[in-house]
Amino acid sequence: MIIGVCKETGHNEKRVALTPEISQKLTAMGLTVTVESGAGMASSYTDQDYLSSGAAIENSRIKVINSCDILLAVQAPDKETINNLKPGAILVSFIWPLQNRSYVEHLKLRKITSLAMDTIPRISRAQSMDALSSMSNIAGYKAVLIGADILDKYMPMMMTAAGTIPPAKVLVLGAGVAGLQAIATAKRLGAVVEAFDVRPVVKEQVQSLGAKFVEVPLEEENTETTGGYAKELSDRNKEKQREVIHEHVKKSDIVITTALIPGKPAPLLITREMVEDMNPGSVVVDIAAEQGGNCEITKPGKTIHHNGVYVAGPLNLPSSLAYHASKLYSKNILSFLTLLIEDGSPNFNFDDEIIVNATITHEGDIISPFVLENS
Repeated sequence: MIIGVCKETGHNEKRVALTPEISQKLTAMGLTVTVESGAGMASSYTDQDYLSSGAAIENSRIKVINSCDILLAVQAPDKETINNLKPGAILVSFIWPLQNRSYVEHLKLRKITSLAMDTIPRISRAQSMDALSSMSNIAGYKAVLIGADILDKYMPMMMTAAGTIPPAKVLVLGAGVAGLQAIATAKRLGAVVEAFDVRPVVKEQVQSLGAKFVEVPLEEENTETTGGYAKELSDRNKEKQREVIHEHVKKSDIVITTALIPGKPAPLLITREMVEDMNPGSVVVDIAAEQGGNCEITKPGKTIHHNGVYVAGPLNLPSSLAYHASKLYSKNILSFLTLLIEDGSPNFNFDDEIIVNATITHEGDIISPFVLENS
């Protein structure tokens, strides 16, 4: 079987789907790896690195696409790329099927088997394949660095001959993987950290990182999906949540927002009024900007100055740490392919909950229960 890897064409996408380290492991499994020349350069992996790993380098992108049995990518390749895959070829990438239904229909039409790294279930057996967590970890880390860079204050307490400077106050909204990493990073930088999440189950995790958990009494008892994500709240509970968050937002120096709901726009957590109540020089870093943002005035891809407060809506944060993001993503793919491939060929065992949930399309049909249940 031939594994193909091409240069990513998405805007500001620096990651690569396969690193030389993992290429070597796939070659050892008896697979042939072909990489488009320059595919890894943006993430600091050279053609020579791939050649040393046993991969072949191909100058022609179209030849890589035409000849491969499995195409590995970070972002879902464009439809022209899909059209040039041979019938029955397999695509492995982020696909976001609920947000890209026309793309899924195109995969069905072309009879491409598509495996989405974003629909792998979050179960213990699949932890090594969990690309969402790998990328969210990076996003949480980088969000704090962005906030600290914009903020015109020290993060830690400073005791100097000129006086004592109190530590910065950081509020993290959403304590999933990104939020927990943001908490840990802000604590390492010396800030006083608070965190909020609708799921009471994360309270211990927040506290274990040295942050204070902000509690809001909600009517719903179950605020978590079976996949470990936060559920969307009722209007009544949203109002309760906003009242409590408002009080904590206005006294914070940096607010990091990370809340996402699969297949839906990001929930609104910070209103214009809350931003206008913050102290001048304060910072909001909204890493949910790609899904519309958790802050009412976020401009995706931009940092704006509103009433003295900076609101940043960075996009594709994992790409900004492309070397390590590619390394982690590539290891996630290796774990997944190790499960999928038996005796040199893919085995689509749809009794396996990992494979059935990750398989978006196969032989012209939609397979993933995650997609079927939300269609």
